[in-house]
Amino acid sequence: MQRIVPNFWFDHQAEEAIEFYCSVFKDNKINATLHYPKTKEEGLADFQKDLAGKVLTIDFEISGYKFVAINADTTFKPTPSISFFYTCDTKVEMDELWEKLSAGGQTLMELEEYPFSKYYGWVQDKFGYSWQLILNNPEGEKRPKIVPSLMFTKERNGQAEDAMKFYTSVFKEYEISKNHNYYPSDMPDRTGKISYADIRLFNQWFAVMDGGIDHDFNFSPALSLMVKCKDQDEIDYYWEKLSANPNFEQCGWLEDKYGVSWQIVPENIDELIRLPGAYKRMMTMKKLDIAGLQEADK
Repeated sequence: MQRIVPNFWFDHQAEEAIEFYCSVFKDNKINATLHYPKTKEEGLADFQKDLAGKVLTIDFEISGYKFVAINADTTFKPTPSISFFYTCDTKVEMDELWEKLSAGGQTLMELEEYPFSKYYGWVQDKFGYSWQLILNNPEGEKRPKIVPSLMFTKERNGQAEDAMKFYTSVFKEYEISKNHNYYPSDMPDRTGKISYADIRLFNQWFAVMDGGIDHDFNFSPALSLMVKCKDQDEIDYYWEKLSANPNFEQCGWLEDKYGVSWQIVPENIDELIRLPGAYKRMMTMKKLDIAGLQEADK
């Protein structure tokens, strides 16, 4: 089971976005769809009234990698601080994906040859989410098709290595890549910083890098990482280890000391949230309580 699942926040456009991604990526799958309650009595919050009965979340896959689309509002906007490497086997595949992903979007790095790759490009799609397309290197280490990438910018520039050590201390199943690449000394604001490194959490690859101080973006709750926990003990453990901002704690969401957003949830959260009154009870929680979600309506 994929234990860490990226969640995309959409402004009333989740269904449109999933239709778009399914048209872009050929290997796709929709697994489940949840809906908002229809009434306040069922737990619908006042700020959600325009979403009554509409789609809440869509669980979907791209090339076997699981994601969740959240149908919400304008509260959060995505940034390139978390993006997704997508490894392609041919330039033809990359060109086709680039054409589709860049339509209505924004080019962050042109699709061309770079010192680190014979063919690479970074694009922000029309919904604001970022993809780094890279050509497979047969001589290099075999990579998963999709790898989330965390970029530490602005005041967090230089924290990538510390973050690697922190995350691998929190997650009990981990591995750190032996090869860290550092920025050369001719880039003063990045000297000694990590340009790229891999870590594995629960046997899932993640890339981390320092992006310098000249970017105008940082981490956003619009892209959160959902950790599926086996029981309440695991929920308690990850909540205690990761949460660093009490003002952000709500409905299983937290923010860590680097500004990265996480959701700490039971592995059967989709099943639990369908129980009578469970959504209403969840809306009153900070850290999720499995027994509380299972509690029978009175």
